[in-house]
Amino acid sequence: MKPESRNRLVAIVALGLAASALGFIAWGNLGENLVYYWSPSQLLAQGEKAIGPTIRLGGMVQAGSIQWNAGKTHLDFKVADGKEADAKAVQVSSDEIPPQMFRENIGVVVEGTYDKDAVFHTTRLMVNHSNEYRPPKAGESQKDWQKSLLEEQPQANK
Repeated sequence: MKPESRNRLVAIVALGLAASALGFIAWGNLGENLVYYWSPSQLLAQGEKAIGPTIRLGGMVQAGSIQWNAGKTHLDFKVADGKEADAKAVQVSSDEIPPQMFRENIGVVVEGTYDKDAVFHTTRLMVNHSNEYRPPKAGESQKDWQKSLLEEQPQANK
């Protein structure tokens, strides 16, 4: 076989494999593995379509909505579009221990499913925090340093 024919055959086989892989991805079960990212208002606007699939819901923890039951390791709270009192909110339920930085008026992303009772059951709770690092000042205790970070956090979200 001539080298030109061999190169042409290799190119055709490679293109065929690439086309097969692309076809599998395009027409396979890829849609079942997608995770949609929605805000509370987008989730509520979807109505029945939102019930069932895995969704990532992002928003702010609504002030006054946190109910933590340490004995049962159960957490209920509301995720809203913003800090406003009239912002659309979704009730979230979790059986996970929340991250240490979890509190009211902080941005969160929760992953889970929305049910017919209008409750979002999360299997993953992530806190959206500032990416700025500030080392402790000379002589500052760890508790004082952590407290100062919590006080600075709302300013970083504005």
